[in-house]
Amino acid sequence: MTATARPFKVLGIQQIAIGALSKSRLQTLWVDMFGLQKTGTFQSERENVDEDICTIGAGPFKVEVDLMQPLDPEKKPAVHTTPLNHVGLWIDDLPQAVSWLTAQGVRFAPGGIRKGAAGFDICFIHPKGNEEAPIGGEGVLIELVQAPPDVVQAFATIAAHS
Repeated sequence: MTATARPFKVLGIQQIAIGALSKSRLQTLWVDMFGLQKTGTFQSERENVDEDICTIGAGPFKVEVDLMQPLDPEKKPAVHTTPLNHVGLWIDDLPQAVSWLTAQGVRFAPGGIRKGAAGFDICFIHPKGNEEAPIGGEGVLIELVQAPPDVVQAFATIAAHS
């Protein structure tokens, strides 16, 4: 590990993703009972996911709650086997973050930086470290999400006033 200054900021929670064999029970709680708004859907055979994208909050502080079910419960990734599937963090400079974290020994899941379900660039920190990259999420999949300019600015404004 290198002890260099961190060249990026984690701004806040962008999303949580919750998995089940069927989204319908998740929808009953999160949409019908809690009142989250369904704002979109996403399907990916590569990622074996069928998800509803829901939101809570407003503006740059809106948090996405993804309600996920597998397209095929027998295939990997098994988005339903860990009910709290992953946590997404807003990052102000994703390429810098990936470069720096890699140099620190953080293990990333295969796939690199790519477009995510909500249209932002994303990548994932692997839940487990290995010999080559010993730092992982300690059992939690962590999604790093490139924050759009309005989110970066909103968090900068709050930081300046605190």
